[in-house]
Amino acid sequence: MADQNALQQAIDYVLDRVQAKNAAADVIANRSNNFSLKANQGELDEYKVTSGQVIGVRVIKDQRTATSYSESLDLASLDLMVDNALTNTQYSQQDPYQNISCLDSRLATIDPEVYQIETATVDEKIALALSLEQGVVSKPHATSAPYNGFAESDSHVILANTQGTLCNHSERSTYCYAYTLYEKDGKQAMHGGMSSGRVFNQLDSSYCINHGYDMAQALLDGAPIVSKHYSVIFTLSALSSLFSAFGMCMSGQAAMKGINPWRDSLDTLVASPLLTITDTAHINGGFSIKAFDSEGFATHDTLLIGDGKLQSLLHNSHTASYFGIENTANGSRSAKGGLGVSARHTIISAGASSEAEITAGEYLELVELQGVHSGADAVSGDFSFGASGFLCRDGQRVQPVRGITVAGNFYQMIKEIEAVSSQLENDYNRSFYAPKIRFSRLNIAGK
Repeated sequence: MADQNALQQAIDYVLDRVQAKNAAADVIANRSNNFSLKANQGELDEYKVTSGQVIGVRVIKDQRTATSYSESLDLASLDLMVDNALTNTQYSQQDPYQNISCLDSRLATIDPEVYQIETATVDEKIALALSLEQGVVSKPHATSAPYNGFAESDSHVILANTQGTLCNHSERSTYCYAYTLYEKDGKQAMHGGMSSGRVFNQLDSSYCINHGYDMAQALLDGAPIVSKHYSVIFTLSALSSLFSAFGMCMSGQAAMKGINPWRDSLDTLVASPLLTITDTAHINGGFSIKAFDSEGFATHDTLLIGDGKLQSLLHNSHTASYFGIENTANGSRSAKGGLGVSARHTIISAGASSEAEITAGEYLELVELQGVHSGADAVSGDFSFGASGFLCRDGQRVQPVRGITVAGNFYQMIKEIEAVSSQLENDYNRSFYAPKIRFSRLNIAGK
């Protein structure tokens, strides 16, 4: 409580200083505590405890905006932060669309799911970290667990502005992971498993160990397949990575900058009618639950694509003002940065196809993509990634596949969907939810 009071006092001081200079501002103050462990050859290789705080201000004066931040709450540092921001406004371009526009918001994330009391001891966490590595290397042909670990974070955020807004958010999260390096007959394969939760007892270390091991073992004898077009089903983690690489198409900020290919596509068909995507504020177990966005507006659901038609982009107050439309409350700003937009939970709606329909005939199941962001052009939609997975037939894996390249165009790919399953799944980060989606034809370069 003393720490929280110190943050609040610093915020009040900064806002008073800004208003004394006839300017407007919002302030984000964050305090976090982090703990992480890693194992190597049966011993702890990392035991790291860190804590930090940062306060950042976005100042608007004479329609000019600038940001500044400080990691110290002493008055001299806060004075310097405010002075730097005010000085920098003089060198920024005038922008009548960016304002401190959230009035008298008093929101707090009160969902007990988001901030739970941790009862596990440090010894239990150390035992788990050591068990991750040991669980891997105790298996046949698993020579090491080169990447493994446990981590937890406890954070508190206060957002306030000169328009009377004061919002609070606290959350706790934890995760663990283990990768298996599998070696046999001169061949190597590596894969990992990850588990996340709000508190320690929600973690599934056995899944981390077994999933990584089983997948590495299954991929070991993978080889390139004949080059041609294949129907493709991405595992959820791979599909999440692919969609994140092209997330700009949902950004109102990218549209404002003129680089969003869907800038003028509202109410038009941009995807298969089988595809519906919603930005959702709250879903049970979600890791992006927050009562307010980074400006203080109440978060809510936004339909982005409905039956293939583009219904909305993600907006903050700046982009919404620019386009003269409603704000979707997707403002995103860290204490150290400027105002942007970001999604909460991306949910692709379940379809009507059964598992048998989704997996009928021949298709390629891709479980891993390499170089996703470097191999993607978000403006044109073109992509080319290294990939690994399995050639499948009628739901059964026929052979492992490695050393291939999957290429195509994202904006064309989402128009060519054969089927969407009726079962929703979530990724490890618990921010992307989707059913299995079968894409009709992607170019696979193999042999």
